[in-house]
Amino acid sequence: MKLKATLIGFSAILMWSLLALFTAASGKMPPFQLSAICFSIGSLPGLIVLAFRPERLALLKQPAKVWIVGIAGLFGYHFLYFTALRNAPAVEAGLISSLWPLLIVVGSALLPGEKLRWYHIAGAICGLLGTVMIVARNGVEFDNAYALGYGAALACAFTWSSYSLVTRRFEAVSTDVVTGFCMATAALSFLCHLGLETTVWPQSATEWIAIAGLGLLPVGAAFYAWDYGVKNGDIQILGVASYAAPVLSTLVLILFGFAEPSLRIALACLFVTGGAVLAARDMIFGRRERQATPAE
Repeated sequence: MKLKATLIGFSAILMWSLLALFTAASGKMPPFQLSAICFSIGSLPGLIVLAFRPERLALLKQPAKVWIVGIAGLFGYHFLYFTALRNAPAVEAGLISSLWPLLIVVGSALLPGEKLRWYHIAGAICGLLGTVMIVARNGVEFDNAYALGYGAALACAFTWSSYSLVTRRFEAVSTDVVTGFCMATAALSFLCHLGLETTVWPQSATEWIAIAGLGLLPVGAAFYAWDYGVKNGDIQILGVASYAAPVLSTLVLILFGFAEPSLRIALACLFVTGGAVLAARDMIFGRRERQATPAE
């Protein structure tokens, strides 16, 4: 059961590696409109389950704090992410936003009962160096043309890491509530679109396919899989595995021609991922060290 749940959680990481690709291929649709459509599609798996098992509707009744955290996390993260990819190169925006695993590790070390150790700090520095390599496209000179995109990507990383750390306290909450998060986020995005944006529809079948792919996988099924995995699987393994997301995302973008391979990108991937793994030393070696420690 635990192995199955862990594998289900890992499938979310694989789906998230397609987020940058599908977003980059989705055309010029404004962020709020794109978010509204994708989350409407993303709510379908949960709605189908509820249609066949209506007794599970009672599981959607949760305290207000659960709804606030869930909607703020999903709505805030994706709006910032789509904004980043609309205002910065896909690889750079994707890598900066993928600092969230590192931020989760460092943030969890500051929670009650945990300690911030040297490898947490070293890992954070490595992640910072990787970020500097991403934004400093021309040596150490910051490219102001992409400042909005870089800022949105960084805010995106902080939003998702904060959401993940806070929701760890809601372990007893059923995964069914993710359906409600998706529906509420879709509604909020639609209202913001009506008030702030001009509607832009896809211009080709490829763009429609990319939007459908976003809603079905990284902005849909991935949330249900991740929620189920972290609540029922091995969260340490999932935490370490999540550091593969920036590398996989970058490789996918390069494979499909949305980015060119370069030494700078390779080194940035190395620093960001290596820093995250270093900061996750407790996750990787902690269990073994505890087993090797003689009982007091």
